[in-house]
Amino acid sequence: MPLDSLRYQGTDITSLSLSFITSFAFSVAALPILLQTLPSMATLWSKISAVLPLSEEEFPLQFSDKVESSVVEMLRRSRQLLYRETAGTRRMLQAQIILDYSWEKLNTGTWRHVDKDWRRVYSYGCLFKVAALCHRDPSADDVLQAVRTCDMALLMGAAIMDNILQVIVQILQREVRKSTEEEDEAEHSEVKRIKTARPHVPVIRDELAVPRVKRPSLESFSTNYLLPHKPAILEGITDHWPAFNQHPWSIEYLRSVAGCRTVPVEVGSRYTDEEWSQTLLTVNEFIDRYITRKGGAKAVGYLAQHQLFDQIPELKEDIRLPDYCCLGEGDEEDITVNAWFGPGGTVSPLHQDPQHNFLAQVVGSKYIRLYSPEDTDKLYPHQSQLLHNTSQVEVENPDLRRFPEFAKAPYLDCVLQPGDVLFIPVQHWHYVRSLELSFSVSFWWS
Repeated sequence: MPLDSLRYQGTDITSLSLSFITSFAFSVAALPILLQTLPSMATLWSKISAVLPLSEEEFPLQFSDKVESSVVEMLRRSRQLLYRETAGTRRMLQAQIILDYSWEKLNTGTWRHVDKDWRRVYSYGCLFKVAALCHRDPSADDVLQAVRTCDMALLMGAAIMDNILQVIVQILQREVRKSTEEEDEAEHSEVKRIKTARPHVPVIRDELAVPRVKRPSLESFSTNYLLPHKPAILEGITDHWPAFNQHPWSIEYLRSVAGCRTVPVEVGSRYTDEEWSQTLLTVNEFIDRYITRKGGAKAVGYLAQHQLFDQIPELKEDIRLPDYCCLGEGDEEDITVNAWFGPGGTVSPLHQDPQHNFLAQVVGSKYIRLYSPEDTDKLYPHQSQLLHNTSQVEVENPDLRRFPEFAKAPYLDCVLQPGDVLFIPVQHWHYVRSLELSFSVSFWWS
């Protein structure tokens, strides 16, 4: 699509914020909230502008030839508007044109073939949109929209200007917290009931149990488990994590730290199901819909395999890299840290990964079964390239007529409890089912 043919779809930008304010003006009950919220927003732009370059000349805009000159010119106009007293509608219009055009580029072809410069263009568009939303006196709704815009840049874009959007979203998040400090007691008691529900725990036979070892030395772990590729549960190595001490993880805590942040959510029992899909929700929306089930949702939702700790550094401060990762060949920045948060009943089908994995259980418990890569022929991997690392067999309800050799495959299993860390060697097949509300952290390393 030619750049000139792009038009901003929201023709009346001002109506969004004005309707928000007007609705308060006619509600006597809501008036104290308005008076409390807006003055605190008056200083928001000064906080954001303080982290921006001092002048237009110091604001970098450098791209390869893959980005059309007309797009670069549009970015320059947006930069110019950023440093001039201009109506917010014009700033928003320019930002949205950039976002619309770059979004098309991000969604053309496969993701891995998207040029990084187009992801940077998208991030700049998000930055300019945030500036348009937060200039002068933004409403509470504007600030929440700005947080979502930052998250879209962090999820879909590429880092720009020393990751400035990460800095800005933390400023915005502090503003959001000021207006959401009061706690709903009814919700608090509902969460407590969820947390204290006791799951049905599968019986693990001693001869099939994954071995447990308490804080092994680096040498002992390397000799007995890493080099021979043997699974093990490491006990006591997360005792010092703030997630178990200063900041015990709970739904209340996750709401306070990440409630307004947008994350990808898997919808469906397992990713191999036909009805499986993905959507974007705030953490609060995810909790309401799939954890506390306020809307009566029957589908299973799972915040799975997401680099949440890069997106929200405050949560990253609550965990620590296992010392045993130093035995790998890569650097610390090569370790991939993922979050796995969801209700009881979420399932990761039997699959294998191309790296070693430390799976740390922080909240709740999970049933896990492991198979050696030597028995791959008995596990019936999918033939398609997309799912070649995933078994066709439903582990806890196998169709032995279709998959007769599966019954002959030896396995180990375990129930992972809070504080446990499971070492899953590279290429080891593993099946995971959460027994209750659960939060796990995985560390993939080589």
